[in-house]
Amino acid sequence: MSNKYNKTIVACFIGYIVQAIVNNFAPLLFLTFGRTYHISFSQLTMLVTINFGVQLLVDVLSIKFIDRIGYRISMVLAHLFAAGGLIALTFLPEIMKNSYAGVLTAVIIYAIGGGLLEVLVSPVVEACPSENKERAMSMLHSFYCWGHVGVVALSTLFFQFIGISNWKVLTIIWAVIPLGNALAFIKVPIAPLLPEGESGLQLKDLFKMKLFWVLLIMMICAGASEQAVSQWASVFAERGLGITKSLGDLAGPMMFAIMMGLSRLFYGKYGDRINLDRFMIYSSLLCVASYLGVSLLPSPQLSLIACGVCGLSVGIMWPGTFSKAASAMGNGGTALFAMLALGGDIGCSGGPTLVGLISSRYHDNLKVGILAAIIFPILLLVGILLCKRWEESKKSLKHCVER
Repeated sequence: MSNKYNKTIVACFIGYIVQAIVNNFAPLLFLTFGRTYHISFSQLTMLVTINFGVQLLVDVLSIKFIDRIGYRISMVLAHLFAAGGLIALTFLPEIMKNSYAGVLTAVIIYAIGGGLLEVLVSPVVEACPSENKERAMSMLHSFYCWGHVGVVALSTLFFQFIGISNWKVLTIIWAVIPLGNALAFIKVPIAPLLPEGESGLQLKDLFKMKLFWVLLIMMICAGASEQAVSQWASVFAERGLGITKSLGDLAGPMMFAIMMGLSRLFYGKYGDRINLDRFMIYSSLLCVASYLGVSLLPSPQLSLIACGVCGLSVGIMWPGTFSKAASAMGNGGTALFAMLALGGDIGCSGGPTLVGLISSRYHDNLKVGILAAIIFPILLLVGILLCKRWEESKKSLKHCVER
């Protein structure tokens, strides 16, 4: 990789840590918000829904303005929104008449930043000159996992030793990261997504392409496969092992995030020696096996181990699908990456929702819900095989033309 883009890559890595802060810090304070501001549990739950809902909306709207204002300005704005929302969380609930409205406003502000980062970070890394873009993409996405682990672990330590009553201090500390990265994106070089003089595909062009729909479904399934287990891992650990919520968070979501991060780190380091299609196929099969393990194994301890294996198996799905899309549709531009981000976020929301709905129909039996969600890694596997077939037919046709 060209040395001048090393700082750009590092800034993008930090961008995904910011994304992890945006998505995972506030939920750690939900009980504190409930006690301090007299907010009901249903209202707190709605904050998560609104956070991801705003990010979905930004995914769609970003297609219209990112190319107009440019990736640099968009990146700086994304980090400023993320920092602004976190900072607002420390004072808006105090100064607004309705404390819940204050928390909600802060969440909306940082969700805008999170949505922009979802669309922007991957294409900026993809545009940077590198010998193996699949490796760079996998390494990039591993930083979301490490950010998730870091936010939960460091925040838990802070609350334990400094006191949760000082949560506003920690919030400001977390806000320093996006503020610093905003300054970095003012200076770092950003490579163009497309060669000079070329323009990316429009949405109407993408919608006419069968391959785009296959890739979009793959992204939905990647997000769903990841979150269908991850979002319920804490509850699963608490119920199955009979432990407290704090220990459940450590035994469930953190273990899942660590295993997912290790998978992405492994491919990021050795991806130049591994065929991406083969790695994704084996990962999908392992994911199916892990879903079966979580659902059917009689021992809670073994089911929890299967949750960890699931984290390992889904690691390559999201970055791998991004890489395949960028390779197969090189002129996709902002519209392609925004739609892929939208698909991933739909999956992240839809996967846990399906598990919850099916589980509730069977007397809150999470195992039944997770068994139903096995459809996601199966569909992803079908999508990988279809893309592989398309790539092979394209190579065969090119070979015939050259002859």
